[in-house]
Amino acid sequence: MTAAAALRPSRIRAVRIWLTLVAALIALMVLVGGATRLTESGLSLVAWKPITGTLPPLPAAPWTVACAGDTQIPQYRELNAGMTLHEFKTIFWWEWSHRLLGRVIGIAYLLPFLWFLWRGAIGPEWKRALWGIFALGALHGAVGWWMVASGLSQRTEVSQVRLAIHLTLALIIYASIVWTLRRLSDRPPVLAAARLKITAIALLVMTLIQLFLGALVAGLRAGRVFNTWPTIDGGLIPSMDRLWFETPWWKNLYENHLTVQFDHRMMAYALWALAAWHAIDALRSRAGRAATGAVWLFGALSLQALLGILTLLHEVPIGLALGHQAIGIVVLTLAVLQVERLTAPQRHAAPSVAAVAIGQPG
Repeated sequence: MTAAAALRPSRIRAVRIWLTLVAALIALMVLVGGATRLTESGLSLVAWKPITGTLPPLPAAPWTVACAGDTQIPQYRELNAGMTLHEFKTIFWWEWSHRLLGRVIGIAYLLPFLWFLWRGAIGPEWKRALWGIFALGALHGAVGWWMVASGLSQRTEVSQVRLAIHLTLALIIYASIVWTLRRLSDRPPVLAAARLKITAIALLVMTLIQLFLGALVAGLRAGRVFNTWPTIDGGLIPSMDRLWFETPWWKNLYENHLTVQFDHRMMAYALWALAAWHAIDALRSRAGRAATGAVWLFGALSLQALLGILTLLHEVPIGLALGHQAIGIVVLTLAVLQVERLTAPQRHAAPSVAAVAIGQPG
């Protein structure tokens, strides 16, 4: 019997509610971050003030000071010259909300975590894992400022590579929490062929890579060009001299608009095809809950692909773009759940991470 089944349901439920809330806040922050990027608001706050930056500049004078700081960066001089205070406030609120959410998530994670530790509600194995997630959260904040700093001196926007790293790290934190939640549930393991486990893991890894590539597309605004489908730059496969004209060649992977968008498309096709094969294999194998999970994952990926195509054809309207990003989070969630479902330890096996997830009442 797992520890989750043996211990008091109220204690397990409290930990699950806490982690579910944190996961939901992270998903919300990812979407607000997407809106911040789409509205070009990310450089409206040019100073990093972890404590005092929590309060917005409400009186008129502080607003003027904040706007004056924005005028000193290249983005304002080259793209936003002449912006009114009202226009500045519009982009400011997106970035301020994004940063505030980051602070709220840190508090929502750390304070309950410390309380559960004090009450002896978390076993030793999960103490290390949950402290690790908190450390990743702190690193994520530092990476966020590292990203913003890339657009304050010479560039008119933040580095698309740093943006992609920032987003991917947030999604890794989110996936880690989803995995933890799953391991705290008391469900019987799924018996399935090894090949289903391998393809499920491959789908999860490819999903994270695809989300990274999508962030590169967003960072370069590469979705606003080559707005045709299934062709791109006049064909199904662009000419090699157009894909690899940058030198050295590897710069094309993150600087060439055509190459970045083409890579994102090709990964989408590969991901969709593997998800279809995984679902068919799971159904034929009569893998029970794993078959259901595979079908849901394939369905979410199909919807994600459709939204991606529509977003491209309509030149990235904010509604479709955020919908595309939201379904991306759903796809990641389902991919994590599918891997955990297929790799969960057997009941008769040695104690697993689930067996030490929640400590005995102190």
